[in-house]
Amino acid sequence: MKHLLYEDNGEFRAATVMSEAGSSLQVELASGKRAKVKASHVVLRFDSPSPEALMPAARELADQIDVEFLWECAPQDEFAFTDLAGDYFGADPDAQQATALLLKLHASPVHFHRKGRGRYRPAPPETLRAALAALERKREQEARIEADAQAMIDGRLPSEVAAQAAWLLVRPDKMSLTWKAFDRALAATGKTPERLLLELGAFASPRELHLARFAAEHFPHGFGIALSSDPLDGFRSAVEQLPLADIDTFSIDDSTTTEIDDSLSVRRIEGGWRIGVHIAAPGLAIPPGSEIDMLARERMSTVYMPGGKITMLPEPLIAACSLDEGREMPALSLYVDTDESGEVIVGQYSQAERVRVVANLRHDLLDGVYTEESLSEAGGAAAVAAAAADALPRFAEELSVLWKLTLALSAARERVRGKPEPRFRADFSFYLDPAPEGEEPLVRIVPRRRDSVLDRIVAEMAFLANSEWGRLLGDHDTPGIYRSQQNGRVRVTSQPLPHMGLGVAQYMWTTSPLRRYVDLVNQRQVLAVLAGERAPFAHNDAELFSLMSAFDAKYVAYGDFQQRMERYWCLRWVVQQGLRRAEAVVVREDLVRLVDAPLYFRLAGLPLFAPGRRILVDILGTDELDLSVEARFVEAAAAGLVEVDEQEAEGPGR
Repeated sequence: MKHLLYEDNGEFRAATVMSEAGSSLQVELASGKRAKVKASHVVLRFDSPSPEALMPAARELADQIDVEFLWECAPQDEFAFTDLAGDYFGADPDAQQATALLLKLHASPVHFHRKGRGRYRPAPPETLRAALAALERKREQEARIEADAQAMIDGRLPSEVAAQAAWLLVRPDKMSLTWKAFDRALAATGKTPERLLLELGAFASPRELHLARFAAEHFPHGFGIALSSDPLDGFRSAVEQLPLADIDTFSIDDSTTTEIDDSLSVRRIEGGWRIGVHIAAPGLAIPPGSEIDMLARERMSTVYMPGGKITMLPEPLIAACSLDEGREMPALSLYVDTDESGEVIVGQYSQAERVRVVANLRHDLLDGVYTEESLSEAGGAAAVAAAAADALPRFAEELSVLWKLTLALSAARERVRGKPEPRFRADFSFYLDPAPEGEEPLVRIVPRRRDSVLDRIVAEMAFLANSEWGRLLGDHDTPGIYRSQQNGRVRVTSQPLPHMGLGVAQYMWTTSPLRRYVDLVNQRQVLAVLAGERAPFAHNDAELFSLMSAFDAKYVAYGDFQQRMERYWCLRWVVQQGLRRAEAVVVREDLVRLVDAPLYFRLAGLPLFAPGRRILVDILGTDELDLSVEARFVEAAAAGLVEVDEQEAEGPGR
């Protein structure tokens, strides 16, 4: 016989025999290509029809064979395809019939299990029923995938996609039918997942999308806090045992601050002044390993965004610890005694106590009252009191004393740093005002210089407390969570090491225990040392190191989200202001920032300008979904240079 059918990598090919030698044959395919074939791969030999005519005719005939009928009439044991072809077509099937039956058997693995080249066995009835049911399910799933994908292509939102919208952006289950339909729609439309979901109406606005994606990634159980026990159980009795300090304290915060975790006090003592830094003490209310502690550890920090926040602790506990005016509150206090000049510290001590909070000052309302000039010796406390006669005259003297110490401490740190601290950069506060129903709130962006007197006082007293309590733990051989900077590298450590960027011998976060978990951990370590008790964490505690790593990861993620939301509201501000031409400042190379808002963007084609150069730009478009800005350079502004500090030069990811 001059032709043959052979198997090649799971496919059947017909060819003409050119020569045969032992276990191999030289053949010529219908295409004219020649090949070497092993004799063991040959399944059929025939004289007619020609190889080029055989396969098309056999495929057409195979399509007419009913596989269900074929399975019913097939032998129950293993068989050769030629035997079944004889039973199906007659005693002497031709090459076309035999090949057609072979193709049908090979294409029906559910009904027929392959046992060798050209040999098969029918599937057992139970196995066949299960396989057919699986195929039916697969067909139904494919139909659903295709229907949902087509719906999205047509602009309709399937209910399953709506229910899983945020998860499709964060951690999609790529084996699920919903993802497969969504992925098919993405491929067909060429859109990003965020864009498609927003256009389908899965989210009411870009802001809702940004928030939902963040929630799915970091708060999968929602922003609310559900506790099985009273978070204040045992706290009230512990507070009542604390001594009440014979001082009046006051806090300095922004008007939007509701978690007030620090206050200050100043009192005249013999030969100088006693200055107190008083920090809210949730460490007294939250035992390590308790339900509330595990919640705080999971969240790690309060999350801030314009117009809102997600608190680390439940509101009842915050309210019980916040240093609100008119209350006697538990606090961890650091007292430093100065000489008569108020510039040299001559002694210090720390203790847990209750303090009277007589006022919550708001620096955004008082920056114009308490200034560097008015608090200087030339102006004096009396001048401040006169200027603020209807405001808070009783704190003029205290702030004057605090300002002197602030200047002295700042100068000492700058000597260690080897250069002055940059204080000329503006910070920006976001305020969201109500808008008509169904519309986004109206955003106000208010710049504030970081070098205001009240800001510097609060910051310097925090540096002092964070450094001194770090030293206290080190002196008592007790670990804490420190932040160190040496050779330009910032790292977290459990041992006190210098922070050259701040110019202090050691530094750890302790002054925001209502808002950051590491501050809470450090506070409990300090409280234990002061009480002469064993601290919750010892040296080389694996749990402490795990906590340090987890906190940094969360804190960076929360900071990125805050920046994204601030950028979103900057873009809303541009739209609400109808801004078309704006003044910007060059930060570095082609990176610029609007003068009146912390909106950073790259400006293609920007001429080479020095950092700080003011320029005019045209705002061509904004996108609140991908948070992008399209702008064009117009010209250099007449206003000249603005100082840009090192941190701002790092750009939006600063």
